[in-house]
Amino acid sequence: MIEKIKILIYNKWMYRLFLIIFTTVASIELSFQYITRSTKQQIYSKVEKIPNNQVGLVLGTSSLLKNGKYNPYFIYRMEAAAKLYHSGKIEVLIVSGDNHTKGYNEPQDMEDFLKRLNVPSSKIIKDYAGFRTFDSVIRAKKIFGQTNFTIISQKFHNERALFICNQNNIDAIAFNAQAVFSTPRNTLREYLAKFKAVLDVFILNTQPKFLGEKITIS
Repeated sequence: MIEKIKILIYNKWMYRLFLIIFTTVASIELSFQYITRSTKQQIYSKVEKIPNNQVGLVLGTSSLLKNGKYNPYFIYRMEAAAKLYHSGKIEVLIVSGDNHTKGYNEPQDMEDFLKRLNVPSSKIIKDYAGFRTFDSVIRAKKIFGQTNFTIISQKFHNERALFICNQNNIDAIAFNAQAVFSTPRNTLREYLAKFKAVLDVFILNTQPKFLGEKITIS
């Protein structure tokens, strides 16, 4: 009798574990598909086809890899931003990234590289508190007063940023920087990032880590 009870308890907990795993995996997949499909019409890959906007929001990433070489994600984003600027598709660039320590400054690295691509400093605005995509997007609205802008990053990143925009009354479009070969690890990371974006918007009511005084873009 005792053994039967143990088996029943074991089967009950295994069933609950299965339900938890199944629900989690299904939620991650549904989040990924929803974000990808709902933002499809807002994403552009050709300069000549993307509408004009006054402001471009360049999403940050580390300029260097662990081996000291330039990060291709970073290079391609800067090249895409410069291409839009020189084509007259945007007038001002907000470069938003992480500056959590004195020796790590993504916005400054972005400005330095853009200047090498002949984008003048007067057309570059640095957002030092873009610690993650959510923060960069919401700060563009709440700190810089922008509700209509062009996001610049790789496609997978643009999808997530646009989803956040769409849920926060921001009329945004996005331009795809050149893609980088994605490893299985990066693919899994993006699935989880999109799931986290859904949680941030619909469940957790997440807010940016820092806000602060508003900055006017003239």
